Amino acid sequence: MSFNQDKWIETAARTGLTAKGVVYSLVGILTFMAAFEMGSGDDKGGKSQALNWIEEQPFGQVLLGFVAVGLLCYSVWRLVEAFLDTEDKGNDAKGLAVRSRYVFSGLVYGASTYYAAKLLFGSTSGDGGGDTRETVAQKLLEQPFGQWLVGIVAVGVMAVGVYQIYYSVSDKHRKKIQESKLDNRVKETLLASGKVGYIARGIVWLLIGYLFLQAALQSDSSEAGGSDSAFSFLEQQWGSWVLAVVALGLLCYGIFMFVRARYQPVNTR
Repeated sequence: MSFNQDKWIETAARTGLTAKGVVYSLVGILTFMAAFEMGSGDDKGGKSQALNWIEEQPFGQVLLGFVAVGLLCYSVWRLVEAFLDTEDKGNDAKGLAVRSRYVFSGLVYGASTYYAAKLLFGSTSGDGGGDTRETVAQKLLEQPFGQWLVGIVAVGVMAVGVYQIYYSVSDKHRKKIQESKLDNRVKETLLASGKVGYIARGIVWLLIGYLFLQAALQSDSSEAGGSDSAFSFLEQQWGSWVLAVVALGLLCYGIFMFVRARYQPVNTR
């Protein structure tokens, strides 16, 4: 059987986007339930909590295996976009910045794949794997000029959040799909879900960046955190209703990932 580069890249992209949609939809649903104490109280959080929930369901190991493969596909696809430049971003400063963002995304979802694999093979207790971002902050603080390094990370993370919101309000998310193939009756609703979803995701990134900034200013790694810490901070500062709105936004983001999986043109060369 001959190797078909176009086919496997497209398959990896669509499988990965579907898995990402599953994870973000669960993050949104579980966090919404936790906001009004409809869940266990421990379900509020990020991707690792969603993976824990999948693993605990009937046939959870099978479902988790599919999601893990999907996340691996997404990670590989993003790295392919970066190193093979399938999106034709070029080698100028702007192009390299975009391709670096693809690398970052690939590594982030590679970490999620690793956590899912650990859950699948029983090598983690399912407690969320510890707060990876807190560990990163601690390692950076131990270095010379550690507070400055954590501060740089904080600014970078917050910049990602700002870009996500800009991506939404500028309607750039619409370029990800072939609108002509969408049913006119639901097209605007699906596109609106993407707009809301990217804004919600941007808010979460901004909060994570803010927590890193606090860790830098106070030289205390315990101030840093991931999505779970961001959600807790959001609820403490602005209440359960605001948290619920952001959770619904993340569910919208998950739905838009399904739309992308079906209708996004995937460049392979």
